[in-house]
Amino acid sequence: MFADDRALDECVERWCLRVAGAPYPDASVSVVVPVVDPEGRDAVLKVQCPHRESEHEAAALERWDGDGAVRLLAHDPDRNALLLERCKTGAPLSTLAPDGALGVLVGLLPRLWIPAGEPFTAVADEAAHWAVELPATWERAGRPFERGLVDRTVGLVRELAPTQGPAVLLHQDLHAGNVLAAEREPWLVIDPKPLEGERELGIAPIVRGAELGHSEAAVRHRLDRLTAELGLDRERARAWTFVQSLAWVFGGDEVIPENLDVARWLA
Repeated sequence: MFADDRALDECVERWCLRVAGAPYPDASVSVVVPVVDPEGRDAVLKVQCPHRESEHEAAALERWDGDGAVRLLAHDPDRNALLLERCKTGAPLSTLAPDGALGVLVGLLPRLWIPAGEPFTAVADEAAHWAVELPATWERAGRPFERGLVDRTVGLVRELAPTQGPAVLLHQDLHAGNVLAAEREPWLVIDPKPLEGERELGIAPIVRGAELGHSEAAVRHRLDRLTAELGLDRERARAWTFVQSLAWVFGGDEVIPENLDVARWLA
């Protein structure tokens, strides 16, 4: 049972929708159901649990306006609800061979990297949160890995945040499971957790994501290819991937081993 089923029902009624199937099974902090709008168009209704990382998802989708990402059709901020374009067939990008998937991402990323500004959280502010939260969670979880990784993360945040290049709109969870096959375009991005910051951070979720292969060689290959083809500073991209891998290394107080592996490989 979702935490706010009433909001889901209210949005169905408000937007005159018809529910067209069961909720999608892989949604983690939201309930997402296929619907049909009053004009007979296939859509998706998404009702979120409030979460600071996805707080400005609607604003990001509105800013992209369907250019490489799903279209936002309607938004109810009081109910944390979004009515979205539905992707067909909806297969994730991870169904492609890894190098083919990377080629798709090389084409998509420059389209998403547009001017940001308000209301998006600046990377410097988010990184400052990571620098406080990571040591506290590490202590609370019983110091489950070497302290040097924590200290290195905090040190890199202090180096990277004030020396960034031009800021753009970033999708900080853009792994190959958040790009779906569609009809309007071959592939569309979903589920942004937007930030405003330099491009080098924008490839971190792809480099660390296990969807396109989880090994040191695969991680370094993604880092090398993306930085080369997108004209990015490899060392800054490596450092940001290390930082974000550790910033997102805990699910609650449990370590996500794949993120810890990536941090160690890139340390």
